[in-house]
Amino acid sequence: MVLFGGIWCSFAQETDVSPELITDRPDATEAPSTVPLGTLQIETGAFYTSFEKESIKQEVLAYNTTLLRYGILKNLELRLGWNFEEGRTSFNGAQLDNISSGLSPLLAGVKINITEENGAMPTIGLIGHIFLPFSAATDYRPETTGVDFRFAFDHTLSEKSTIAYNIGAQWGNDSPEAAYIYTVAYGYSMTDKLGFYAELYGDFPEDNKANHLWDAGVTYLVKNNLQLDATIGTSITEGQDLLISAGLSYRIPK
Repeated sequence: MVLFGGIWCSFAQETDVSPELITDRPDATEAPSTVPLGTLQIETGAFYTSFEKESIKQEVLAYNTTLLRYGILKNLELRLGWNFEEGRTSFNGAQLDNISSGLSPLLAGVKINITEENGAMPTIGLIGHIFLPFSAATDYRPETTGVDFRFAFDHTLSEKSTIAYNIGAQWGNDSPEAAYIYTVAYGYSMTDKLGFYAELYGDFPEDNKANHLWDAGVTYLVKNNLQLDATIGTSITEGQDLLISAGLSYRIPK
């Protein structure tokens, strides 16, 4: 089976009785399913982004993007996440001294699996987070607590393909205005271990113009509880020239 953020395709395996490794990475689309009861799942990785405008180039390198997921009920999980990032700015190829680095605000939240797929009814989940300012490094510390929520859906299209999507809203960056978020991702299992996905995602801030981005990537299921991933992407609207990401997801055996 091949499984990844918001999208999963499975194959019958008589010898495989362990729960599917459904992850919330590498794409922006969150899966509607929760981790099994009493299970701890670790999803971590790194990413690089760049954007250049009028000879000013901004780069962000995240060395650690860890999300911990723990199942406390059959359909409820607790979530805890954080990033360690470094931001650099250069002008006409010369790097400036204003390097920012440190932890971003700690993410704490829950996911509820509302219903499983049944005919035309998709699998549905609800996810909510708060972002705690006091946990962040000085360079990344906002003055107010950020909040987001989203509904997550996925449909099985065939034995090898699925489509998943999210809709929701977020409040952050010390702004009282909401940004309405969306994601749509298509996943295809090329083999029982190797998967491919393509995704469109973005947001609609109330006080600014919309942002639209895309990415695509691969996942490789090393073992039933270990998956590797790699992603590349960019923005459709102005804001991101390049995204590169890689990581892994590991479910600790019970």
